[in-house]
Amino acid sequence: MKLYSLFYSAIAVTLLTSCTSPQMPPQSQADTTQQANKSQTEVTIDENFKTVMGQSIYVPIYSHIYHGDGKKIFNLAATLSIRNTDLTNSIIITSVRYYDSNGQLVKQYLERPIQLAALASTDFVVDRTNTSGGVGANFIVEWVAQTKVSEPIVEAVMIGTDFQQGISWISPGKVIKSQNNDKRSSSVQGS
Repeated sequence: MKLYSLFYSAIAVTLLTSCTSPQMPPQSQADTTQQANKSQTEVTIDENFKTVMGQSIYVPIYSHIYHGDGKKIFNLAATLSIRNTDLTNSIIITSVRYYDSNGQLVKQYLERPIQLAALASTDFVVDRTNTSGGVGANFIVEWVAQTKVSEPIVEAVMIGTDFQQGISWISPGKVIKSQNNDKRSSSVQGS
């Protein structure tokens, strides 16, 4: 009787396995990065570039928060997300800078401006172990466009897990400087 039940169990497992949809091989980090980069291109801005719109956006970041007695630290990973909401036009991200609680520059994330295609997004990560920013850290994101566009959504997601507990929230960006004119000039050439 035991032999028959093992036999039927093996058949059932074989049937279930063969009836499921084929599994796609797991994507490697390189594959994911390669796909993400298809929507963005490094560009050069020269004196012929005509800026019609642009913004500087402040995004609050918390590399850690305090809990318990106010002396215990809960480290957080932060993901800055920049989403081009325009249906047809690209925007150019000219700068992504990370500052600490004292207002000191910690890291410049872009070596050169990047063009973000219509409806595309990009992200930048501050690792959970990187507490250099502190509780008052922030990103300053700057973007421009050569035509009127829908403003991008710029926000950060903080997340941390410790001691079987998890915490996460979104921190929206705040526009601190806007440019909506034709006066400033600088041209974009793909690299």
